[in-house]
Amino acid sequence: MQINTKTYQTANGMVEGVQTKWEGFNILIVTGGKGFLACPAVDVEACGGYGVAAALVESTPDNPIKTLERFPDRKVTEVNAQAKELGVKEGMDVKEAFALIA
Repeated sequence: MQINTKTYQTANGMVEGVQTKWEGFNILIVTGGKGFLACPAVDVEACGGYGVAAALVESTPDNPIKTLERFPDRKVTEVNAQAKELGVKEGMDVKEAFALIA
């Protein structure tokens, strides 16, 4: 297992990305002070049950996010109620969503 991190600067502050990497599989998440964006391995509705703003980022076995460098170039695909309250929307560029969760 390997763990990588990356910091992204937004107009509203920094967000921090974490990648946990195993052979053939990754979990990626970018967190800010108000919530997080993640790969589809995370259940954003369950996170909402804890009051946490969370959204998923597009990734499939045929076109995985794969790295933290590729994460900002994706679109948001699923948003829980708390993330919607922050202004995060399905179809939004991830870079825009970063600023909303910072």
